[in-house]
Formats: sequence, C-alpha cells, structure tokens
Amino acid sequence: MDRTAQVSPLGIAAIAVHQPSWELQNDWFGEAMPRKFSRHTGIESRGISLDDEVTMGIRAVRQLQAETGCDLSQCRGIMFASPSFLPPSIAHRFLTPEQSQQERTQLAARLLADRLHAPHSRVAGINWFCCGYSRALSLVSRRWAPRLQLKRDEFVLVVVASRISRITDYGNTQTAGLFGDMATATLLAPLESRRHPAHFELVHADASRETIDQPAFDFQQRDQVPVPTPDGGVTHAHDHIVYTLDGMAIAETAPRQMSAAVAAALDAARLQGSDVDFVVPHQAGTGIVRFTGMQLEGYGIGGELINGLTQHVGNVSGCSVPFALRETWNRLGGLIACPTAAVGSPGRPEVLRGCVLLRSTAYHDRQRTQAA
Repeated sequence: MDRTAQVSPLGIAAIAVHQPSWELQNDWFGEAMPRKFSRHTGIESRGISLDDEVTMGIRAVRQLQAETGCDLSQCRGIMFASPSFLPPSIAHRFLTPEQSQQERTQLAARLLADRLHAPHSRVAGINWFCCGYSRALSLVSRRWAPRLQLKRDEFVLVVVASRISRITDYGNTQTAGLFGDMATATLLAPLESRRHPAHFELVHADASRETIDQPAFDFQQRDQVPVPTPDGGVTHAHDHIVYTLDGMAIAETAPRQMSAAVAAALDAARLQGSDVDFVVPHQAGTGIVRFTGMQLEGYGIGGELINGLTQHVGNVSGCSVPFALRETWNRLGGLIACPTAAVGSPGRPEVLRGCVLLRSTAYHDRQRTQAA
C-alpha cells in the first residue's frame, strides 16, 4: 500500500448501471442447489449477459451519457476493469496464442475507447477480480490525475464489466449460483466541476495483495460443462475453462480482509473509526457482509452497514460497490467506507483487498435533503 501518494481532488459525479435482461432464477438449479444457499447469500436470481464485456461496458457508458449528458470529447481517461477475463497465466496454459490475445484487458480497454469514439482518452485495462473498482479508483487518483491535470469540465471514466457466467461451472452448485453479470460506469470529475458536480469526494482509495495459508482459487478445463440457455434449458460446453473456488476459505477470510482494509484506509487518511457514517462493502452475500460488520466492530468502526443487495443480481464482483452506491445514492451522507475483498492470482496463497473512502459533498447533501 502506497501511504505517501496524495489523492488528487476528484469526486464521483455519477454512476450508471447496465443489467442484462436475462435473469437466471434459483429454480433452474432444481434440487441440486443446497437449500441453505439463498438463506446464507441472499441470492435468488442473477443476471446473465449474452453480450461480451466490451459491449456491456459500452452499454453502461451510453446509459451514463443518457443520464448526465456527458460529452466524451471531454473524457481524458478510461480505466476499464473486468474480473471475467482469464489471467495471462491461465490463458497461456489453455489457449492458443491468438486466443490468449483476446483475453488481454488492455486490448479490451482500447477497443472500448475506440468504439466509444473517445479519442483524447488515456486508456488502461485491469482485472483484480472483485477488487477491480477499488484498484481502478486508486490508479486514477494516484497515477492519472496528477499527470492529467483535469480542467474543470473534463472527467475520467471507470468502467467495470463483469461477465463471470462465461467462466462458471454450472455443474458445481456450491459456487455456480454466486455470481451475476453486470456493467457500471463511474464519472470522476474535479471537485470544482460545474458541469459534473461531485456528489462524493474521493478521500482515499487503495488495493493490495495479502498472503493466506493456501490457495483458494484456480482454473481448470472441463468437458461437458452444463450451461443455461435463455429459454430455461441447458446445453453443454466442450473444453470449457472454468474457475474453481474454495468457498468456505473465502467466506472465512473475506470479512477479516474487508474490515482490515477499512482500518488501514482510515489510518492512511488520518481518520478514526468513529468518523465513519456508512459502510458500503462489496456485496459478496448477506452472510459475508454480516460477518464483516462484526469484524468492523472489533476495530471500533461504526456507521450504518449496507447489506442485502444481492437478491436479484448475485455477487456482481467488481461492479458490486458502484452498484451499491447507485442503489443507496440518496441515503448516503458523511464519510462512507467501501471495502472490497477478492481472490488472488490463480493457484497462489493470496487474496486481494481494498478500500475506497468517500465523503459526501455539500452539493450531494443539498440534493439528498431535497429528495427527502
């Protein structure tokens, strides 16, 4: 974690969400799905996208344009994050060189910018799984903003597109129901922007790798993998690359990592646990968020805990925090902590964690009062 870098004065002006029209219900899994699944995760259905990640990202940006009127000629940077691209080590192991090329997030980011006709944008693509949003905000605030020196009407976009359905083993009912597909677009603008007034000042953002006892995540190539179809049926994929996940290990470590990430972020920002008004954690599932709240209490971190947003979307990975912010937009005020936790590199004993600290602006507080 870089404690010396200063966060540039940016704020979140708007967030747009694209959700797939196809919603896969728990009923599709039949008796194979554990009865306790919905009770422990809160998930009853999840979105599945028939579009690829770049197309999903474009849809989210178009939605943002429709809602804000933002002019992409004023966009100076597009940070693209996607957890559903295969990591290079996995792509090289299972795919041809030509196929591996298509799994590069940097290539996808450039294609996204080209299709959006954003010619003046700096572009980067990252993965970082469920921590992609916190990592993206960290990179934008620490590395890009000081160099870009955004003018008042200019802005940067953080686009997250999660299509984990493409790497899900739907035959493994312990994990197949966890993730849903989604894309989000976040507009980051200077705090003094009049065209795109900030609702939430970006106080701090970071993401880091942490060592655990043993690997909890990897990939494998399987044959005859069941795949749902939009009509409620099933087909089977040959030589399909899917993720494998030790769900129990992740469920045990994620609350500890997210609570520790908030404590570290507050320390770096010279703030106290009592300063926190809201905690908007990665919505991995209602149980994990509930246990995160318990861990936060041990650090003396208060604030209202946001939970229960997975019911009809599932765990939407890197889209989780922007989706949660959008869903609770007019409810939030004061200092808001947004911790994330994620799997690490495939086959390695590590996890990822991050935290974004936001503070509502006077503009947002006025809007919030009027909405009430």
